[in-house]
Amino acid sequence: MKPDFTTVEVVKGALIYAAEEMGIALKKSAYSPNIKERMDHSCALFNHRRELVAQAEHIPVHLGSMALAVRVGLETYRGGLGQGDMLLLNDPYISGTHLPDLTLIAPIFHGDAIIGYAANKAHHTDVGGKTPGSLAADASELYQEGLIIPPVKLIEGGRMNQDLANLIRSNVRTPDVQMGDIRAQVAANNTGAKRVSELVGQYGVETLHASMDSVMDQSERRMRAELAAMPDGIYSAVDYLEDILPGGGDVQIAVAVTKRGDSVAFNYAGTSPQVERPVNAPLGVTVAGIYYTLISVTDPTIPVNDGCFRPVTLRVPEGSIMNPRRPAPVAGGNVETSQRNVDALMKAFSQIVPGRVPAASQGTMNNITIGGLLDDGSPWTFYETIGGGSGARPIGDGVDGVHINMTNTMNTPIEALESYLPLFFKAYRLRPDSGGAGKHRGGCGIERTWTLTSRKATLSVMAERHKIRPWGLMGGQPGAVGVYTLIRADGEAARLPSKCTIEIHRGDTLMILTPGGGGYGDPMERAPELVHRDVVNGLVSPEEAERSYGVVVDPHTGAAVRNPAQLK
Repeated sequence: MKPDFTTVEVVKGALIYAAEEMGIALKKSAYSPNIKERMDHSCALFNHRRELVAQAEHIPVHLGSMALAVRVGLETYRGGLGQGDMLLLNDPYISGTHLPDLTLIAPIFHGDAIIGYAANKAHHTDVGGKTPGSLAADASELYQEGLIIPPVKLIEGGRMNQDLANLIRSNVRTPDVQMGDIRAQVAANNTGAKRVSELVGQYGVETLHASMDSVMDQSERRMRAELAAMPDGIYSAVDYLEDILPGGGDVQIAVAVTKRGDSVAFNYAGTSPQVERPVNAPLGVTVAGIYYTLISVTDPTIPVNDGCFRPVTLRVPEGSIMNPRRPAPVAGGNVETSQRNVDALMKAFSQIVPGRVPAASQGTMNNITIGGLLDDGSPWTFYETIGGGSGARPIGDGVDGVHINMTNTMNTPIEALESYLPLFFKAYRLRPDSGGAGKHRGGCGIERTWTLTSRKATLSVMAERHKIRPWGLMGGQPGAVGVYTLIRADGEAARLPSKCTIEIHRGDTLMILTPGGGGYGDPMERAPELVHRDVVNGLVSPEEAERSYGVVVDPHTGAAVRNPAQLK
């Protein structure tokens, strides 16, 4: 049967909001600030064929890999599934991201038949491993990164498997928090399953499935139309991950985008081989970057589902950093390599649809994990990512102090952190002169500075763009690199590498300066009044205004005029 247009649209909207409602349930039920404040989680719904039919506007690196996690996770699991069962997994070579991301899959039944699946993925602040937070910057194999969970039945008939729960509790540093977050994931899937069952009650299974198929077909048609309007050809780009090889050598991500008619192919031949550093990206991460970029450069109003990606073919060499072989470590691939993958893809698409691609954004998630023992002997862990500058756009400035590309998590309020963590925050503000100059200015990075107040802790940093600046476009200048400085309690200061794990002590201070976004267009074409506004707002210094824009701001009158000498 073919449902009418109105029914298809109503079902489409109901499924998308059901995924959003799943996220609301997860956020409101979670224990950790990483989920309840930063919203580091993602939710989606799948049909009975395990195809993505609807997703919430959550984390791109989660969502893009979720289809792989559901399909491979269910294929890998050899047991049966009944009413009220849920599968838990985090094995990156199955779930597609990294160990802190726990994926929970729930079959949705009507009678004795599975009619769909609800699934969610949430980043847990600790899953064991060699360092608190489970993002060790010096891991050389997967087994050092935490507890590896293949697809296992965590929930059976609506009840939690207590033996498995006890196993998880015994392998993590903050078990009450982790189990609270898992229960929040259970609540999210229950919400999604309930909403799908309500649709079945209203329309019937046959109409629901036919509507799902129509929605996916619609997305395919719209995506193919977008691709057909692009010029045919092969477009290549390369970008780099910093200080990965012995002696500080870089590794490269090389991608060739072949556009033919209404289809597109991505080839990663020439990408560096996998390394014994935690920057290898599981295939799910690579796919997520491709899907995110494709939606970004076409029409963002296209409903995201399996139909969008039917025109896509991939070639990602096995054994490369974008498709590693087990047991390569992958903790940073999900957070850092994913960002560099998008930079390479955007650079390629800047040749195909130049009016739709911004300059490079900060290109990192600025991952900070830290933990240890409080003065009373109880364990604590903390994880956050920190925003920076987004790249300037063809039609406007980049955004200051924001998460970009593969993550869109929220700010963690300082007040929430200081209330229960041994951290005292000294600064949280935008970083002047970090956005690349251009007709449209790149977004500014962030300064975030705190001091440890407990006896000692293990700090892990996982970041990028500390050496290679985020590139500008069309004559725009690159953004500033990131800088992490550790100031010991005795006043001794040292610049940290972009990836490191160290021990810090009471009174030590970490100052984080995140990268800015690249500029777009000739800086000399920027209107002096806009430069003046940036100076007044503290985003550009008077010295930088004159140096990069040729604009002199009179300190007495506040007038801004372009220095004629700069125009020659």
